[in-house]
Amino acid sequence: MDCIFCKIVSGEVPSRKVYETAHTLVFMDVAGDVDGHLLAVPKKHCKNILDCDETSLRDLMLAVKEVSNHLVGHCGYDGVNLLNASGESAGQSVPHFHIHIIPRKTGDGVNAWPNFAGAKLPIDEVWKKIRI
Repeated sequence: MDCIFCKIVSGEVPSRKVYETAHTLVFMDVAGDVDGHLLAVPKKHCKNILDCDETSLRDLMLAVKEVSNHLVGHCGYDGVNLLNASGESAGQSVPHFHIHIIPRKTGDGVNAWPNFAGAKLPIDEVWKKIRI
């Protein structure tokens, strides 16, 4: 498999590991776009949240919480943004499930929230379609 994140997990490609469990790896993103930008990935390959097994997903989210608490509690950050795109239509560019952890400071000028154009359908129409 030619997956960059699987190669990072296996050690074939070096990374700056921040946190690791039996099922999850959190490492520095090399994009250089935001100080402290991290990626959390399940060690087992899954394309996105839609096909991620429960054990990997549970461990990933617990690791994201642990790292986020560390950033705020010990590293001088005020909060975090958690970003994920599942599926190409959602903007997923690497086909291995991952969550971006963006450490934030008040007034840092980082705009990590999308600027939506506005809903096209009435909320009740959408609600009836998507409720479980």
